[in-house]
Amino acid sequence: MATLNEAVRSLLPNKGWRISKPEPTNEEEFNGRFEIQTGFNDSMDAVYSSTTSDFGITWSQVQSKMSELEAAKPLNNLREMRNILLAQTDWWASSDLTMTSDQTSYRQALRDITKTYSSMDDEGFSWPTKPS
Repeated sequence: MATLNEAVRSLLPNKGWRISKPEPTNEEEFNGRFEIQTGFNDSMDAVYSSTTSDFGITWSQVQSKMSELEAAKPLNNLREMRNILLAQTDWWASSDLTMTSDQTSYRQALRDITKTYSSMDDEGFSWPTKPS
């Protein structure tokens, strides 16, 4: 499950913010526990606002982003594993080596796997066979 923190980080990149515990579960709790950084005081301590008009996001946007991030997880997991498999064969492409056609085809099949599948749980999914 995508977390509230992941959603807020995605919606407010490069912004300071904090949420009091326990984690909010509805709009009223969010509005009462969320604070956005609005600047710094003379001592260079962060200054936060709990005024909802300063937030730059709403509870509805946070909920939507959490759903969006959750829906993207299977494809992200597929890409992550694909990238690991590609990294294991990067040495094949060293300047002092020549890749075989099977090696080239394998690496291309790994790169192309997200054109066919969006999850490792998709029907018919299988990793290409790594050449020996």
